[in-house]
Amino acid sequence: MVNHSTDQPQGSTSPAARQGLGAQVSAADCALLLVRLTFGLIMAAHGSQKLFGLFGGTGLTATGKGFAALGFRPGKLFALIGGLSEFLGGLGLAVGLLTPLAAAALIGVMINAMATVTGAHGLWDVNGGMEYNICITVAALAVAALGPGRLSLDRFFSWGKGGWTEGALALGLGGIGAAIALSL
Repeated sequence: MVNHSTDQPQGSTSPAARQGLGAQVSAADCALLLVRLTFGLIMAAHGSQKLFGLFGGTGLTATGKGFAALGFRPGKLFALIGGLSEFLGGLGLAVGLLTPLAAAALIGVMINAMATVTGAHGLWDVNGGMEYNICITVAALAVAALGPGRLSLDRFFSWGKGGWTEGALALGLGGIGAAIALSL
């Protein structure tokens, strides 16, 4: 019988050996790293568009005016919060550090994006819909629930193993943060 989390015959690797990087890296560890790096770095870059005007972005002042047009007051403050949520949440997800909190930041900002911009346009991105936002939300939630894997900075901490609690924390904090931002 094979343990698919390690791609090793069951019982062939001690639990202590599987915890460190010295153990063979599994396909699951590499797959989680790929998902974390892809979604995390794209979200960090997206946040840097808002914050710093990088990658063709407009920067904080113009983004703040856009947030104000959506009804967020003061717009620049909400742009800063949204940009930092994407930037720091994305970096945290990418390196696997404070993963449940990083996931919560991304989930919260994506809920806000769906509620204020993309939700009115339906599902598909071709119509300006929320397809992209849903994918990021689900990916962040899945990484929080699964745990960031052995190739992460969180591997040394109890929350680095993922689980129902970590997934619920990410979804709950993201939802609460979104609700607070939307109510102000």
